[in-house]
Amino acid sequence: MTLDLIIKNALTEDIGDGDHTSLATIDEDAKGKARLIIKDDGILCGISVAEKIYTLTDSGLKMKVFLLDGDPVKKGDCAFEVSGKIRSILLTERLVLNFMQRLSGIATVTRHLVNLIKDLQTQIIDTRKTTPNLRELEKYAVRTGGGKNHRKGLYDMIMIKDNHIDFAGGTVQAIEAIHTYFKRTGKKLKIEIEVRNFNELEQVLKYGKVDRIMLDNFTPENLKKAILIIDGRFETEASGGINEKNIRSYAETGVDFISIGALTHHIKSLDMSLKAVKNEELGVI
Repeated sequence: MTLDLIIKNALTEDIGDGDHTSLATIDEDAKGKARLIIKDDGILCGISVAEKIYTLTDSGLKMKVFLLDGDPVKKGDCAFEVSGKIRSILLTERLVLNFMQRLSGIATVTRHLVNLIKDLQTQIIDTRKTTPNLRELEKYAVRTGGGKNHRKGLYDMIMIKDNHIDFAGGTVQAIEAIHTYFKRTGKKLKIEIEVRNFNELEQVLKYGKVDRIMLDNFTPENLKKAILIIDGRFETEASGGINEKNIRSYAETGVDFISIGALTHHIKSLDMSLKAVKNEELGVI
């Protein structure tokens, strides 16, 4: 779904048949200014989304940007000013905040985890555990925070997970089925397979024909052992139960990637607010 369509749908959901509070209290031609004020320390994300919201809502709204996506911010910072018709500013206020707070929260958590292992080679990647219809934006926020994106969806990479293996009748059977499918359809995609234990790992190593092995819910000790067994023959990914308290011990095993669903599905939005600039602040007497 394109950003334009996401925004238009969100506006339709919020506005209905009109912002009656603003229609009742604000003159149609009244103009003013508001500032986006940061209320938490973190990483900013969503400036380009705010710009698009204002453009689609009222081309007369103008932004003066002070901070960019990816910039560290602290409580009290002003990210931007928006000026124009007051009704339009109020109409878009909550939508701008909803997007920017969530995206900044994702970017903030991602940057924190990236910094914990920045001296190591392991890369932090996201998952498909995203808000429906907002995946592209949430994955952008992960990149803004310094993380990397995993596959975009079901269509751009083969990901053989536990249910595929169980329904297919086993690890080798699932891999064989993928290559049969490739021959039949002419598809050629990168193949990743999940293993849950050393027995499944041994089966994958014996059969091969994959690009990456995801070691699910391995302890750091077992992960390190598995990495030594794999010995660089395939890319490696660790997943399951990894957080700020243990991420470094996982990264120190030498695993190539650590995937963390919580980057996008279990985050705290960064607090911020849009505040009207009063006449006295503008120097008007």
